[in-house]
Amino acid sequence: MNKIEFYKETNLKETVIGRVPKDWKVVSVYEILSLEYGKGLPEKERIIGEYPVVGSNGIVGYHNRSLVKGPGIVIGRKGTIGAVSWVEQDFWPIDTTYYVKLKKENVNWRWLYFALIKLNLPKLHLSDVVPGLKREIVYSLKVPFPPSIEEQRAIAEVLSVVDLAIQRTDMVIAKTERLKKGLMQTLLTRGIGHKEFKDTEIGKIPKTWQIVSMSDVCKQRNEIVQPPVNNKEPLVGLEHIASGETRLRNYSQSADVKSAKFRFHRGDILYGKLRPYLDKAVIADFDGICSTDLLVLTSKENVLREFLIYVLHSNNFIKYAIATTRGTNHPRTSWSAISKFKFGLPERSEQQKIAEILSAADMKIEFEKKEKVRLELIKQGLMDLLLTGKVRVRVN
Repeated sequence: MNKIEFYKETNLKETVIGRVPKDWKVVSVYEILSLEYGKGLPEKERIIGEYPVVGSNGIVGYHNRSLVKGPGIVIGRKGTIGAVSWVEQDFWPIDTTYYVKLKKENVNWRWLYFALIKLNLPKLHLSDVVPGLKREIVYSLKVPFPPSIEEQRAIAEVLSVVDLAIQRTDMVIAKTERLKKGLMQTLLTRGIGHKEFKDTEIGKIPKTWQIVSMSDVCKQRNEIVQPPVNNKEPLVGLEHIASGETRLRNYSQSADVKSAKFRFHRGDILYGKLRPYLDKAVIADFDGICSTDLLVLTSKENVLREFLIYVLHSNNFIKYAIATTRGTNHPRTSWSAISKFKFGLPERSEQQKIAEILSAADMKIEFEKKEKVRLELIKQGLMDLLLTGKVRVRVN
């Protein structure tokens, strides 16, 4: 990356999109590019190769032929409408997308990628009979345009550094999540330091472990809250719990109860019984009220809730819960169904050690997710300054 100097621009002019540098232009998207339709390529017709197949939310596979020369930009037309994807090499955009074709020579591809992101194209989504992104509306949008391709390139280089940091953070998160998954599989079936194992109805487990059912280690709290209740208690629904989380962090500020709800207490486990949310289970650190789409479970003395939460997140339990769902429109499991799930239970001291190891992985994931949010805020701030010319870059 070249040496770049930042300075605040004071020589600005008023335009239809706000104040921009006097030596910049304001142009319509139509003057810069055209949006071309991608071409269908069903998965069964793809022949594995080196060229990315790009859908409305990024790469969805690879093929042995390309349709468009890279680098390039792909925009979601259907599905993830308005999502902007960068593709470094030759690629094949499928028929749910547009790919960008330049009309001007003095346009830096990478600068254009960030400029399109800043336009916030998902907000243009129109719910017609067939929802999709309309080219005519995108074409009508105005963008501040630095005539110097060197300045465009410098802006793109700065933003790309932050983008790269975000990508690396995503890679760390994905790697840690894979590590946690592997640790769970090993620790919840083989434990720590065991040399003697026994064959059981649930497979091979350490000789000193017991086989228990869910009803042996916890019970359902069934404190029903009926309307009208309108107070300051936290209100929790499935939407407040992210897949993979083990601690309850989000909630609505006050409980406005319009239908029956369950009351939960600090230390209870909230488990999502509605498919496809059967991987949602968290420990509550406060008292509150929750949706009846959540089961409220209380742990017994023979199990640590910090250990039990990882059992509820294990692949074996999730597969079991899926198999017990009933109903057509909103399939769901129940306490009577999952209470019969069996698993291996170590002594409390080993439960504690297993929970600590898996919790350390969770803390690493949480830290990296917070770092990603921080980097995305930095990127957004830099885009607001650099892509409008409020702060200029000079290349030395």
